[in-house]
Amino acid sequence: MSAVPACPQCTLENTYADGALFICADCGHEWAAGDADAGSVVVRDSNGNVLVSGDTVTVIKDLKVKGSSIPLKQGTVIRNIRLVEDDAEHIEGNSDKIKGLVLKTCFLKKA
Repeated sequence: MSAVPACPQCTLENTYADGALFICADCGHEWAAGDADAGSVVVRDSNGNVLVSGDTVTVIKDLKVKGSSIPLKQGTVIRNIRLVEDDAEHIEGNSDKIKGLVLKTCFLKKA
């Protein structure tokens, strides 16, 4: 194919070169050839939406919580999430009743 890299922000490959910049046609992100951080991890929810620290997510199914007798019910809101370093499958956050949760992103959707 071409030597144009995938977008570092949304990880989609619908990108093109415009002079010294690369541009993503999907999200509109622009970056120079040396700006792309190969080590960055993009965290996505169950629907494929990109998650960042500080987002609010919703639990999509009932989950048992280890060490607690209170389950997380479907629709529970987790506010102000934190991304786990170098792990695209887990986030940290707190619910109203349970503090210090580590959740898999496949059970969450962006609110």
